[in-house]
Amino acid sequence: MRKGPLCLMLVTLSIMAPAHGEESAEGGSSTPLSLSAGSQITELQQRLKASEQQREALSKQLQNTDGERESVQLSRLRQENQRLKLQLKETLASPLPRLLTDQQQWFVIGAGVALLALLCGIFASGARRTRRQWLN
Repeated sequence: MRKGPLCLMLVTLSIMAPAHGEESAEGGSSTPLSLSAGSQITELQQRLKASEQQREALSKQLQNTDGERESVQLSRLRQENQRLKLQLKETLASPLPRLLTDQQQWFVIGAGVALLALLCGIFASGARRTRRQWLN
């Protein structure tokens, strides 16, 4: 090996060792690691309990609003059910059932109008029956 890279490596190692030692000394001077971790754990446990209580309160509130919404829908459905039952009773109680469907009824109306137009045309021409021919 050459002397240049070896010296460079030794200088680099000598600079890095004290810097690495200072970092560990700074970390140890504040509080022991186990004490700060224990306080963080207790703080996190307290926050967890508080968030669980908030979650339970929100879930109860959500259930209450869902129950109210369902009760409104249930009352609407009951009203509609009563209305349909009443309509069914009226339909069954009517003495004459409908003879024609809507489509058949419109067909009959159209046929009546066509017949009326034919009669009006016959009466409009009058009683005279002259023979009309093409003129050459």
